[in-house]
Amino acid sequence: MRFLLDAEQRAFAASLDALLTAADTPAVIRDWSRGDHASGRALWSRLAAAGVFALAVPEAYEGLGPRPAELAVAFVELGRHAVPGPLVETVTAAVLLKGAGPETAKRLLPALASGRTMATVAPEGAYALDGDAAPLRIAVTPEGIRLSPGHGPVLPSLDPARRLTLLSPGGELLDLPTEEALTWARLATAAQALGVGLALLDRTVGYVKQRTQFGVPVGSFQAVKHRLAEAKTALEFARPLLFGAALTLRPADVAAAKAAASEAAYATARTALQLHGAIGYTAEYGLSLWLTKARALRTAWGDPRECRALVVSAAGDRRW
Repeated sequence: MRFLLDAEQRAFAASLDALLTAADTPAVIRDWSRGDHASGRALWSRLAAAGVFALAVPEAYEGLGPRPAELAVAFVELGRHAVPGPLVETVTAAVLLKGAGPETAKRLLPALASGRTMATVAPEGAYALDGDAAPLRIAVTPEGIRLSPGHGPVLPSLDPARRLTLLSPGGELLDLPTEEALTWARLATAAQALGVGLALLDRTVGYVKQRTQFGVPVGSFQAVKHRLAEAKTALEFARPLLFGAALTLRPADVAAAKAAASEAAYATARTALQLHGAIGYTAEYGLSLWLTKARALRTAWGDPRECRALVVSAAGDRRW
């Protein structure tokens, strides 16, 4: 099945692409990885003004949503430009908080929709992404959802732009369901991974057209063409799964999209690294910003094995 974006969605994607291209996101990523959040916060505000975070917030709380298809469109572009920050986590927090009482939702959701604040979410005892940058920290505990009052030391991760912290215990307790929030988190992560994979493929195709061996571009070699074709096929198979899942929001459909998109992005990253050669390993070369993100997103919010198990379980339930 083919899922084609309508004119409004294509215009939205193009506007985000133009915004992020002008923002010089590699410089923003490197600032963020050093703990300098100024340029990242400025970019966050521009993304919020474009309506990105409002897509997960109901209109009753100054949002535009819920609009999962448009959110997927946006997160593909965020992944394509490797935007740092707790993007998925802020969406997840918005979905969690819309199930809170009206007073809590009215107090917290408008700030998320407008970009005045960002949020992070993590299970109790697990590392949260960018807890040092996000004023709203949500810990998922056996008792319910807690608004954590602080965070522990910042630790490095595989992706330098993903800064990890443990959330402090205690804080206001909100008894909220989490299944819908997990579904949205996986959908946004799948879209982000697809964008990362597309960016890696584009950069690699451009590189093999320029790099030469034996007097010809390496992109003319049959083996190189085969590797790129395999990467392209995997990404294009993941795309309809993603947008199909955005329409149904069934947990198994979203899990299938998450597994396919993250595996395609990871395979594309391996191909990109091999075809770039030694330069691809260097932190100074921009490719590394996407390579590390592809690896990190593969296991974020459920690794491929966990997602496939959910798909198989759901298929068995439907059969009976």
